[in-house]
Amino acid sequence: MPEPLFCATPAEQLRIEPLDALTLVYHRASGITHLLVSPAPEILAVLAGAPMTQAALLARLGADFSVIDSDEALLSARLAELVASGLVAVT
Repeated sequence: MPEPLFCATPAEQLRIEPLDALTLVYHRASGITHLLVSPAPEILAVLAGAPMTQAALLARLGADFSVIDSDEALLSARLAELVASGLVAVT
């Protein structure tokens, strides 16, 4: 069975505003504003490029942002939260 792919909501459906340690993300489709902390904004940024598996996402986050440090459990938890919020989908 292939690994699931995670993909971010299309950029045109989001308004993203960094605010100190927080990032505000307004989701136009739902009308909800989400308050995110690292590594959630970085996850959205990486997934905006293309859908990817959790393993590929973990590698890119470590290489591009050094925010996760190979912590699969942390990434799984953040992905689950982003999926529940509607900002990330699983295919």
